[in-house]
Amino acid sequence: MNDQLVITPKTRVLQAIEAYPQLEEILISYVPAFEKLKNPVLRRTVAKIATLQQAATIGNVKVEDLINRLRAEVGQDLFTQNDNHMYVTETPAWYSESLIAAELDARPMLAAGEHPVNQVMEDLKVLENGKIYKLTAPFLPAPLIDKASSMNYAHWMKNEDDGSYIIYFIATQN
Repeated sequence: MNDQLVITPKTRVLQAIEAYPQLEEILISYVPAFEKLKNPVLRRTVAKIATLQQAATIGNVKVEDLINRLRAEVGQDLFTQNDNHMYVTETPAWYSESLIAAELDARPMLAAGEHPVNQVMEDLKVLENGKIYKLTAPFLPAPLIDKASSMNYAHWMKNEDDGSYIIYFIATQN
C-alpha cells in the first residue's frame, strides 16, 4: 500500500520534495533562499527540520498560497488555515542595545554548509538572565526561532536592507 504524503503547513520541506520531487522548483520560486537546498549538506539539515509553514514565513508569502500551489501541483484539494504563526517585528519593551551580551553572525557558517542551531541553543543556555543574544542570518531562521520560543526565549526580528535578518533573543523566565 502506497500512501501519498498529504501536504500541510507542518509537512517538512524534505518530506515534501522527497515525496514529490517536482515541488522543489516551485518551492524555490516561492522562497528564493531555498535555492541553497541544492547543497547536499543544507538539504540534510535545513530541509529536514524546516516545515512548509516556516518556509512560507522565510519567503514572506502566505502559508495558504504556498500550500495550495504545492497541493495543486500534485492534485490535492485546496487548504485553508485560520491560525497564522507570527514572528515579532515591532521593537519590544525589553530591547536595549546595551543589554546585548553575546552575538553570532551565522552567515559564514551557513555559507560553509553548517547549521547554527546547536551553537545558538548552547549560547542561549549560558546567556545571563536579562541579557540579549543577537543573531544575524541571511534568511529568516524560522525553525531556530520556533525552537528558542519553545525554550522560553522571546524574540524580535528585523529584516535588513541587504535581505539579511537580525534576531534578538531574551529569556522570558525569571
